[in-house]
Amino acid sequence: MSNLAVLPIILPLVSAITLIFFNSKVNISRKLTQIFSVISLLVSCYIVWMVFTDGTIILETGAWVAPYGIILVMDSLASLLILTTNLVATVCAFYAPHAGLEKKESYYFYPFFFFLITGVSGAFITGDLFNLFVFFEVLLMASYGLIVLGGGKVQLRESLKYLLINLFSSMLFVTAIAFLYAVVGTVNMAQIGERVQEVEQQGILTTIGILLFFVFATKAALFPLYYWLPKSYIVPNPVISALFGALLTKVGIYSILRVFSLIFVYKLELTHELFIWVAGLSMVFGIIGALSTNNIKLIIAYNIIPAIGFILLGIGTFTIDGISGSIYYLIHDMIIKSVLFLLVGAIVYVAGTSDLRKMGGLIHYYPVLGWLLFISAFVLAGIPPFSGFIGKLLLLKGAFASGHIAIVIIGLLTSLLILYSIMKIFIYGFWGDKQMLGNLEKKSTKGLIAPVAFLLTFSVLLGVGAEFVYPHIDSIAAYILDPQIYIDSVLKE
Repeated sequence: MSNLAVLPIILPLVSAITLIFFNSKVNISRKLTQIFSVISLLVSCYIVWMVFTDGTIILETGAWVAPYGIILVMDSLASLLILTTNLVATVCAFYAPHAGLEKKESYYFYPFFFFLITGVSGAFITGDLFNLFVFFEVLLMASYGLIVLGGGKVQLRESLKYLLINLFSSMLFVTAIAFLYAVVGTVNMAQIGERVQEVEQQGILTTIGILLFFVFATKAALFPLYYWLPKSYIVPNPVISALFGALLTKVGIYSILRVFSLIFVYKLELTHELFIWVAGLSMVFGIIGALSTNNIKLIIAYNIIPAIGFILLGIGTFTIDGISGSIYYLIHDMIIKSVLFLLVGAIVYVAGTSDLRKMGGLIHYYPVLGWLLFISAFVLAGIPPFSGFIGKLLLLKGAFASGHIAIVIIGLLTSLLILYSIMKIFIYGFWGDKQMLGNLEKKSTKGLIAPVAFLLTFSVLLGVGAEFVYPHIDSIAAYILDPQIYIDSVLKE
């Protein structure tokens, strides 16, 4: 037992509470946020090293032995996601002071920022379903506070939609947990996995599993439950959009990965086959949305949906390649989506509009911004040797090996269209002569470029350094595919 497992929850929680007392002192809040974010990032690096060196860290809070108490499980998957979360949060902390948040920072932006990280981190490391629900609510309450900052009419409309859909899915979530508890008598995920294994997922258990999938699919914005996401994610400030795009839907897809690799793994022909077709439809409808708009914020927001579809595809195939691809693509997408939202925020700031039809020639004034977008497009689309390529190669290899040729074709076509959707921003927004800029005043991008370039470097290294990264991802996939390892480590059998 080690208290290291609780640090990713305690550190941002204490940071949030501390910053409440400095809310009126914006400059101090900014510096403290950056310091706290760096500390959390360094601690998460140490935790990853400890987990990969010594194995899973289990914390039985209050000395209540599993499965009776609240259990935190810091395994290789959770630790890697915690590290990625803190990397994104740190970059956002350094980007935020330059992102035009002046009117919003004094409305508890930074405490909400850390409460969001607390909820996300808790969801990744909790060892029981009810606390997964609790941490979902923590991150959602923080996101409710962040999405309404600014008080615009559009924000009010989209925040109401966001609030209602999440309240409905949360209601279904706690109902599904109650049904599952009534059947198996526990909410500890390891013990649920053990008891479902004993009866080979007979009776109502598969129905409860499908209900849980519906809940997580809503929060992950999978087809056909994605309609709430695009406009909800573009109305806040770019920093908030980056946090939402990088983290919130990923908690939903992580929950699917965890629950349907640990608990509901005995009716693959029903549950996981469903995942594959939902994944394909998410790719198709997500990219259609991205291609149908000239709003550059919406283009990025819609591109979240096919990415979640790709991750779900690997879970559906449930092979070593498929799960490796899902984990690789999950890490990749958390990083590149935050990069793209931050880049688009900078583009809207310098261009004065998010409408592609009113842009052009920005490359003459902002060449670094343009080429960062160009590289990001290749990373997102999965052009070799970038990280998107490694993840998609594994995912499509897994789908091909399991005989889902149609989904492989959909995945390849979707990748090409993803590239086009982002390159459209580069072509129409940056290409052209200076006359297209008209009387546009050149604005300073100080503080906006460096954090994005720093984060994009990690995404590039994730692909270029695949020879070093992939063995670790492959070992995580092998661990995920053997739920007994998780069960034994938690229940100490």
